[in-house]
Amino acid sequence: MVSEIFTVAFSGLEPVLVSVQISIMNGAPGLVIVGLPDKTVNESKERIRVAINSIGLSLPPKRITVNLAPADILKEGSHFDLPITLGILAGMEALPIIAIRNTIAMGEIALNGFIGKVIGVLPAAIHANQNNMQFICPEINGKEAALAGDSLEIIAAGNLLSLLNHLRGRQLLAQPSALKIKQINNEKQYYCLSEIKGQADAKRALKIVAAGGHNMLMRGHPGTGKSMLASALIGILPDLEGQEILDAAIIQSLAGTLGEGTLSSKRPYRSPHHSASMAAIVGGGRNAKPGEITMAHRGVLFFDEIAEFQRSVLDSLRQPLEIGIVTIARAEMHVTYPAKFQFIAAMNPCKCGYAGDIGKQCKKVPYCVSEYNAKVSGPIMDRIDVIVDVENVNPILFNDLDNNETSQKVLREVIAARQIQKERYKNNDFYLNSELKGNLIEEFCILKNQQQKDIMQNFILKNRISMRGYSRILKLSRTIADLESCNDIESHHLLEAISYRALNHE
Repeated sequence: MVSEIFTVAFSGLEPVLVSVQISIMNGAPGLVIVGLPDKTVNESKERIRVAINSIGLSLPPKRITVNLAPADILKEGSHFDLPITLGILAGMEALPIIAIRNTIAMGEIALNGFIGKVIGVLPAAIHANQNNMQFICPEINGKEAALAGDSLEIIAAGNLLSLLNHLRGRQLLAQPSALKIKQINNEKQYYCLSEIKGQADAKRALKIVAAGGHNMLMRGHPGTGKSMLASALIGILPDLEGQEILDAAIIQSLAGTLGEGTLSSKRPYRSPHHSASMAAIVGGGRNAKPGEITMAHRGVLFFDEIAEFQRSVLDSLRQPLEIGIVTIARAEMHVTYPAKFQFIAAMNPCKCGYAGDIGKQCKKVPYCVSEYNAKVSGPIMDRIDVIVDVENVNPILFNDLDNNETSQKVLREVIAARQIQKERYKNNDFYLNSELKGNLIEEFCILKNQQQKDIMQNFILKNRISMRGYSRILKLSRTIADLESCNDIESHHLLEAISYRALNHE
């Protein structure tokens, strides 16, 4: 007798439907799993046998063959436990086969029959909803699965016995309710701009990059507030909305970091250590898992001490920074992940950190400065829109500094500027100035008079900037104009944008 139930494997963020076919027939007793299973899936044989015993049943003294199709996709993870168990129980006629027909199931089985939490429930549930299939998952993942839609039939069970009784019609498990979206007070989680003393230029630059989604590099001596400024950026970015929340939730679901009680609307903020490997940052490893740049999708990726990161790691950011996706190629698979993040970096002026401070700088100045800066390649620097120097602040003057500009005030300005962009680009599949490409740059970032063209021409000739650099100056000018609610780019907008770019050519 052959029974069948479905589960999923993952190729990137996309679930791939896997048919779990169980054959019970005469032969040497034993449980065999075929179809390219990994070690975790093969180990499920003993978990399933003991779990079935825990509910008062036992495997028949026959040959049980489990086929995971398609066979050319690697099957990994403990979520295969539950569909295999249900398929075997249906084959044993312990539950009606019709109860698991056209059903996707996923869950880890404990030795006592408890159904444990697994990752990837949300994208699997969305796949089930799109294909009009029933969905079975652990009770702890029920609220997550309910995000897939009200029309999806979900069975969320805490243990194997209650699930079996439900499928037999002897017990009714309640349909879970969806996770609630929790509004986060960013000022309590991150620094408020009013807490950062001085640094008016850096705060102005931070407001601009927040409004347009631009990349930014801060340079300065140790202790000047670069990390605080980067942390404060989240407090002046609008919350995620609509599809953005769902996209972030899918990534968190696959990473196993999705909260059990609420769904956060705050943008992700990732700050990996400079010792992180390329696989950790970009994604990869044996099964091409998502990396930090995917975890930062629609949020902020902060590299503190960017020059200390491996050169190969930094250069691997070129494609994601340009097109917002990353493709990981392996011998057995090609996986594409979203990676549309805002890149913020900080660095010291040199290895010792005190170049330019006569009392503290080392004897290698100025050679150590050029050597240290060379660790960040030209192609990466060319993808950074704003470079700002973060100067030392005299502690004695703390009480005399203006701290009236709070994150909440700046957030309102950023939201207003982004609303202008949403209205302008409503017929496109993006909504930020930083995402403008090709002919759209010429359409929306027009230099309206000869004076502006001369300003740009002189800067290009003097600094020999690339076409990419030219485009990024125009997009940054557009954002500065939007912050002032100007329909046209004025000369002072263009000059300010150039000033942030000029630091790269000193």
